[in-house]
Amino acid sequence: MKKLLILLCFISIFTGYSQTSEEQDKKAILKVLKKQRLAWSDNNIEAFMEGYWKNDSLKFYGSNGVTYGWENTFDRYEKAYPTKAHTGKLNYRINAITKITEGAYYVMGEYHLKREVGNADGIFMIILKKINGKWKIIADTSN
Repeated sequence: MKKLLILLCFISIFTGYSQTSEEQDKKAILKVLKKQRLAWSDNNIEAFMEGYWKNDSLKFYGSNGVTYGWENTFDRYEKAYPTKAHTGKLNYRINAITKITEGAYYVMGEYHLKREVGNADGIFMIILKKINGKWKIIADTSN
């Protein structure tokens, strides 16, 4: 009986740890998204891009097709949103943060831009991967 009780304790500890770990991952991912939201609303595209994987393998899927690489994605954002009137104030509604595998999640949500040049709303799905201890967006699709 004691052995069974000890086994059950170990199982509950490890199960609790895994849930806590997933909760910690989700909190860390939300922190990345908050930093991006604040940077965007400050018209700081460079700080906004810190949430993305700085690599040629980054993929951004938008209404004009696929953009490959961090530098090209940065250039795309700078051209499409050249001033504070274009970036405006960003808000998200996160609908799901789902674990894909250890160290990778997808996030689905809605974005809402209030801006002088006209408000914009849409949906997005991003994939984040933990790279060198930091959560980075490796793929983004926004419409």
